[in-house]
Amino acid sequence: MKRLSGWDAILLYSETPNVHMHTLKIAVIELDADRQGFDIDAFRRVIHSRLYKLDPFRYQLVDIPGKFHHPMWRENCEVDLNYHIRPWTVAAPGGRRQLDEAIGEIASTALDRSRPLWELYLVDGLANNRIAVVGKIHHALADGVASANLMARGMDLTADPQAGQDSYRTDAAPTAGELVWSAFRDHLRQVGRIPATVGYTAQGMRRVRRSSRKLSQLTQPFTPPPTFMNHRVTAERRFATATLALADVKATGKALGVTINDMVLAISAGALRKLSLRYDGHADHPLLASVPMSYDFSPDRISGNKFSGVLVALPVDVDDALERVRKAKEAANLGKEGYELLGPELVSKWAAYLPPKAAESMFEKLDALDGQNKVLNLNISNVPGPRERGRVGGALVTEIYSVGPLTAGSGVNITVWSYVDQLNISVLTDTATVDDPHEITTAMVEEFVAIRAAAGLPAELTDVPTAMAPA
Repeated sequence: MKRLSGWDAILLYSETPNVHMHTLKIAVIELDADRQGFDIDAFRRVIHSRLYKLDPFRYQLVDIPGKFHHPMWRENCEVDLNYHIRPWTVAAPGGRRQLDEAIGEIASTALDRSRPLWELYLVDGLANNRIAVVGKIHHALADGVASANLMARGMDLTADPQAGQDSYRTDAAPTAGELVWSAFRDHLRQVGRIPATVGYTAQGMRRVRRSSRKLSQLTQPFTPPPTFMNHRVTAERRFATATLALADVKATGKALGVTINDMVLAISAGALRKLSLRYDGHADHPLLASVPMSYDFSPDRISGNKFSGVLVALPVDVDDALERVRKAKEAANLGKEGYELLGPELVSKWAAYLPPKAAESMFEKLDALDGQNKVLNLNISNVPGPRERGRVGGALVTEIYSVGPLTAGSGVNITVWSYVDQLNISVLTDTATVDDPHEITTAMVEEFVAIRAAAGLPAELTDVPTAMAPA
């Protein structure tokens, strides 16, 4: 048994009937032409053989009686793979758009908290002898870095398949008395950690006072403006993807003196400017994006959340493409500066003291507000994925996509994962934000072309033959 951290617990408490807090991980897999045996049963056997090292797949959420402390993970429970691993068939002709539509449907239902908080879907019907594995994993279980490491454990990163095991360890469920006693002990430990947490906060405030920035600049540049994205989200989800050549993005960033993350923010800003003009009729104020920044990149970490959300001003009000890149870099640097000065673990340390019942009530009230999000406009993530091509059951993984959840009052999440030679864009929306989520991915690709043209680089993009054709 182990306690959810305060940050993990917040990601659990913030879930409501229409705000689902699971993340999605998608691996597209190319089968050999003569490979006919990789069906749902074969896939279940592959996962069963690896459960011994996929620890979070064997975690079951256990609430504390009276909810007077954060829940716990029962770490080694029985797993019903017939429930957790499910078949799905996409509509013809089985291209990118049909897969995206299937993923939107998969994302539209919440995970059952009485079971380990994950599901895997083996998706067939794809063109070119491909299948896809869609993982639905609760954010309380793992952040982007942990999910990438977990995915690496589930895939073969060499040509030779990994050794499997026929069994995995299981533990008995805890009694109510054990849960209460454990919660009482942990409360005492938390009280003992208060001086260190206050000291950590004071150190951050001292660093801010010595810097040239004001605290208001570092924490929230402005109030997010009302936009087409900000409303009470619906429960249904829509999903869209696009692929860029990673080499193109790196070359463009190098030419402009910016990072890949800066490029992702600039591309997003240009796309959202176009959509703001289309849906709102104006784009006269920067948007506030919450950009997660991890503070634990350990390759062995496969669970938990070790990140802080940094607020970054997206320059959608700027008309010139290169100026948007410059402004995006400036905003990202300001966000990083605040992140480093205040301390990356500031929010997570204080989150440990948030009472469960009060937190759940607060998020229910936030979700019920039929209006704009008062903290942010949208979430944008950029996660470095595997650098080597993976395999599942010996079959080649050609693409990986990932997306985080929508949050209360915010109907768009943009998540970018790199995989070998690809930069894969994923967009999650609800049914009330845009007519088609591919409007966003298409606008992002168009913006990247516009940035390259403005920088004097070839507008023609490098083909990525391993990826599905554009939607």
